[in-house]
Amino acid sequence: MSRIVRVDLVMVDLKPKVKRVDAIQSFVSQETPIVRITDADGVVGTGYSYTIGTGGHSVMALLERTLAPAIIGDDANDIEKIWKKLLFLTHATTVGAITAIAMAAIDTALWDLKARRANLPLHKLAGGAQDRVRLYTTEGGWLHLEEQALVEDALRAKEAGFGGCKLKVGRPIHEDVRRIGKVREAVGAGFEIFTDANQAFTVDEAIRRARAYDGLDLGWLEEPLPADDIAGHRRLVEHTSIPIAMGESLYSHLHFREYLEQHAVSIVQPDVGRIGGITPWLKVAHLAECFNTAVCPHFLMELHVALCAAVPNARWVEYIPQLDELTTEGMRIEGGYAVPSSAPGLGIAWDFEAIARMAVEGSAVSVS
Repeated sequence: MSRIVRVDLVMVDLKPKVKRVDAIQSFVSQETPIVRITDADGVVGTGYSYTIGTGGHSVMALLERTLAPAIIGDDANDIEKIWKKLLFLTHATTVGAITAIAMAAIDTALWDLKARRANLPLHKLAGGAQDRVRLYTTEGGWLHLEEQALVEDALRAKEAGFGGCKLKVGRPIHEDVRRIGKVREAVGAGFEIFTDANQAFTVDEAIRRARAYDGLDLGWLEEPLPADDIAGHRRLVEHTSIPIAMGESLYSHLHFREYLEQHAVSIVQPDVGRIGGITPWLKVAHLAECFNTAVCPHFLMELHVALCAAVPNARWVEYIPQLDELTTEGMRIEGGYAVPSSAPGLGIAWDFEAIARMAVEGSAVSVS
């Protein structure tokens, strides 16, 4: 039995390396709750999640007051049992972002602990389906950037062996078309261009824009509509040949079931830090496989590389480096592919001195 004896909590507020602007917001901060779970044998598992600039203190309060005390004494190997226990413990606030983000921090720490005890890397423990996964970059496609900057970044990515890039959309239609067209002209065929609207459009506008984007050979149109508009997504899928991707703003695996059942999505994008952890992420990935649908997760590349390698239907890892300041080494990249770490655990080389140095004042708490 791997009995949990202590849970340590801390939060770091990371600032993006580049300016990030999309159709609805400017990404200026990443509040990052970090959880360390210690068992009776002294083995430690580290997990994390994130918010974009707001809600981090609420996540930390839920962890400190409710979730961490609830797992003291539990067997850390019982990951499914603990996840279900915490879900019912917080039933009054689920499904919701704060609860799912807090549960993700606990769940990822438990998987790290289990993998370390088994002396296995996460991608092997969770399935071992792939040795590497193709990369695309988002870092040079932000909405505020002008055409030449978009082109230059896409060409750099192509030269580095990346398989694609993502461009934010949401400017007037003719500007979006011109910007995408310039990049397509520069990179040629065989290099994927993905687009992302960040939930900015109404259904009629999304249909119109998809028609305008047609002919530009897009890999997908991501989050064209609010995430809770299943019927709207189904209408859009029926009106365009462009694959429709979404899922980063869903906080329950059950919502993915509804999208897949209603044929309202072409590519699913679960975010392990938002959906409640690795446990529900894997459920979504395997469910999507049953629908012959690809998984291309949102953000958190340092963790998603292992999960993508664990399942057979993961197609892309999104390149947005964010943990460089908190780790001693970055994600391994070879020829435009993300390669999961062979080290036991999640495969993230945490720098705990840096975490302590950058911790938000008053956020470090131990529960035992």
